Amino acid sequence: MAEAAVKRRRHGGRAGHATRRGTTVIEQSPWRIPVNTDRPTEPLTEEGVARMHDAAMRILEEIGIEFLNPAAAQIMQKAGCTVTGENVRIDRAMVMEMVGKAPDQFTVTPRNPDRQVTVGGNHILFGNVSSPPNYWDMEIGHKVTGTRTHFRNLLKLTQYFNCIHFAGGYPVEPVDIHPRERHLDAAYDKLVLTDKVNHVYSLGTERVQDVMEMVRIAGGLSHDAFEASPRMYTNINSTSPLKHDHPMLDGWMQMARRGQALVVTPFTLAGAMAPVTMAGAVAQSLAEGLSAVVLAQIIKPGVPCVIGTFTSNVDMKSGAPAFGTPEYIRATQMTGQMARFYGLPMRSSGVCAANIPDGQAMWETEHSLWAAMQSGTNMVYHAAGWLEGGLIASPEKFIMDCEVLQQLQRYMEPEICDVSDDALALDAIREVGHSGHFFGTQHTQDRYATAFYQPFLSDWKNFEAWHSAGAIWTPERAHMLYKLILEEFEPPALDQAIEEELSDFVARRKAEGGVPTDF
Repeated sequence: MAEAAVKRRRHGGRAGHATRRGTTVIEQSPWRIPVNTDRPTEPLTEEGVARMHDAAMRILEEIGIEFLNPAAAQIMQKAGCTVTGENVRIDRAMVMEMVGKAPDQFTVTPRNPDRQVTVGGNHILFGNVSSPPNYWDMEIGHKVTGTRTHFRNLLKLTQYFNCIHFAGGYPVEPVDIHPRERHLDAAYDKLVLTDKVNHVYSLGTERVQDVMEMVRIAGGLSHDAFEASPRMYTNINSTSPLKHDHPMLDGWMQMARRGQALVVTPFTLAGAMAPVTMAGAVAQSLAEGLSAVVLAQIIKPGVPCVIGTFTSNVDMKSGAPAFGTPEYIRATQMTGQMARFYGLPMRSSGVCAANIPDGQAMWETEHSLWAAMQSGTNMVYHAAGWLEGGLIASPEKFIMDCEVLQQLQRYMEPEICDVSDDALALDAIREVGHSGHFFGTQHTQDRYATAFYQPFLSDWKNFEAWHSAGAIWTPERAHMLYKLILEEFEPPALDQAIEEELSDFVARRKAEGGVPTDF
């Protein structure tokens, strides 16, 4: 019995391989890395780009960024920056020299090489919701603190859906695991339940070192092979306004030294942590992000870096963050234009302020996703499952978002705009002429099965048919799919010896006390 279980474990778990009574739960789109061939929306004129760049450089030269990590500040000082206490000022010539060392495109290869992703160019990647402390689903009916069970279930959705390309931060925080050990159990679950590109939180040296070692073990890699090309990534957020904190810079520097991918995303909410004007907020965001890129390039020239944007606005009546707003869209587009100016790949997010997976949640998220598309974004964080401004993760929202992501990825397929003789269909038009229909033509018969996007969640029945079938609203349909996917989920193949080595590493680090905490 045990031997049979191991064999089943090693051969199961393809993304999208969830079955029920011999049929797939959903017929989803295949795994692929989308290429966005649309021209990006560029709201800034040539003069506007120059003025934005000059403003970011003046912030770095005249005001400076506070590096709250003494080791990082010392590295910057030795490289020629002006350092006064924690304040680091960087000459624009140095900024451009260092930023110019970062590649404009790179790959990240997870433990399954078939899930390698390309970051940069026209490629656009979508990742799962990351970091909410709370969880909501229709069965529970109210917001609850995240647990390891919720965490694992959302990881299963991350693995299952082909439109999700990387496993970002924790899809919900497993608060029931003590912080000194949380990164160990969470990394283990991510590496066993998914085979996609993995992330580590940049929260101090020890956590990053532990997770790098676990990713190396999971890939069956030597230390040299791990460092030869990116196998994982981290993301840091500056502490706006104009600061980088101690633990995030610790992790950032550890990852840079070993050649792993680095994403810096200032969290600049206009009117609160940044100027109320979007241009001012974007300029501040660029300065904060570029300063971290300079540090990384000083440590290891050529290490892959991505500049991110989380520039949105607050509700000036309450101070609460707002997402998917017109201002958010324009800020994302402006940042994309500037990222191309600096030759850096870009990260943005699929976000909303809604509290449940309702209409507001979907229009705000889709506004955010279209902003990513229009801006030339390369990595889209939080593309599936985000609610309440990042405080809630929801499986129903996750599945609803994946329906949208599949449609956006279909939109990017080049065959829709094919203008070959077959696609122009003049023979079929001539055959039908001025009467009749195209349903029965051979041209239609040859193509009908794959001609159009087929939704797995949307319901295209008319009202009477929908009502007689139970009048099931979209979140309810998503909840039912969620349960079916969990029921039939199989983890991706992982060699038993590697899984045992991962388990042994986790057990050893726990026995050593994990990572010290203040409580």
